[in-house]
Amino acid sequence: MKKISPGFRPALAAAFWLAVWQLLATAVGQPILLASPAATLARLWALVQTADFWHSLLFTLGHILAGFALAALAGMALAMLAGRFALVSELLSPLLAAMRSVPVASFVIAALIWVPSRRLSVLIAFVIVLPVVYAGTLDGIRQIDPRLREMARVFRMGRWNRLRAIDLPAALPSVASALSVSIGLAWKSGVAAEVIGIPGGSIGEKLYRAKVYLATPDLFAWTLAIVFASAACAKLLRMGLRKLAEIEKI
Repeated sequence: MKKISPGFRPALAAAFWLAVWQLLATAVGQPILLASPAATLARLWALVQTADFWHSLLFTLGHILAGFALAALAGMALAMLAGRFALVSELLSPLLAAMRSVPVASFVIAALIWVPSRRLSVLIAFVIVLPVVYAGTLDGIRQIDPRLREMARVFRMGRWNRLRAIDLPAALPSVASALSVSIGLAWKSGVAAEVIGIPGGSIGEKLYRAKVYLATPDLFAWTLAIVFASAACAKLLRMGLRKLAEIEKI
């Protein structure tokens, strides 16, 4: 592997696991138990050519990104307050600990009492992402050198200039790491919520129906679509965060 170009290693790793998947599917010999990579890709290609596929993808994408964005904004805002006021940190600590430890299924079942199933993935993505973004942002804020803040006070820097020149560059690495982790969690929890709530026109509904009708190629195809969509969101997010970091250095 040392002589192989680093750019080809991810492709080789993917090819290896595809080969393992194919071998397992051949050994099982029952498509209803384990669909092969070829059958999964063929079914995904067929789904991609339908309007229903794109409607479901956009429905789930929009709801999950809405929950993610709301949680990111709320998490950063609460972390800024907690970094400034110790009482806020103490009050939020048990609530956020509970949000991190309670199973997603429990949140989903309870949330179905309060919100319609079509909005369920927004709420669940919000609940799962919020503690991660809050913790990452608060950790970044606490890493800011107190001497830099003291210097800002001495030179009477405005709040915006202090935020842009001191706080944001220092906290950005931790915030970026938390956001990068959170986008994948938002997809996992959001789709899980849809599978339980079964809102019409969602990816979760398609997964549920594939399970009910034992349509294993459909199940695998929709799962692959989720993986691709989640990876694309994570990639775009990292690109945006890198651009922001470059702007801050100017």
